[in-house]
Amino acid sequence: MNAPIHAPAFYNEIEPYLCTWLNHQIAAGLIAPGRVDGRDIRDLDANDLAGHRQVHLFAGVGGWAYAARLAGWPDDRAVWTASCPCQPFSVAGKGAGTADARHLWPDFFRIIRARRPAVVMGEQVAAAVGKGWFLGVRSDLEGIGYDARGIVVPASAVNAPHRRDRLWFAAGRIVLEH
Repeated sequence: MNAPIHAPAFYNEIEPYLCTWLNHQIAAGLIAPGRVDGRDIRDLDANDLAGHRQVHLFAGVGGWAYAARLAGWPDDRAVWTASCPCQPFSVAGKGAGTADARHLWPDFFRIIRARRPAVVMGEQVAAAVGKGWFLGVRSDLEGIGYDARGIVVPASAVNAPHRRDRLWFAAGRIVLEH
């Protein structure tokens, strides 16, 4: 029996400069081979991601994909990542939280719910914890059969010269044995 063939990674980023950057990172072999899509996440359909094992939304400079490589995560092993916009929850933002048009977790979740990836990871500013963001994320994910956990880690924990707390989360699909 032949192993299933999977599409290359899918990178989604709306900033044209960062799309170019991601294509250079792919060409240099620094991140998993894949296709870069420059549409807004709100314009993505779950079918656009069919067959992609790695999906990196709000891909930015490719940090999640690069970290996966550094951690030894195989390019063909499923993982979906996202660093949703922080402005709705950041202390430097307007503080509108889920009422902010840039609150895009619901769009990420819409796609997760439709495709059901095995592993989902993400990050957000730590201030989002106090605004109930992660409680909503965790509730959404657990409602469709994922076990989700989060932790706040300061940048200084990895020798950065500043604190800059971030909320990191991981969720895996729960597999029930019969």
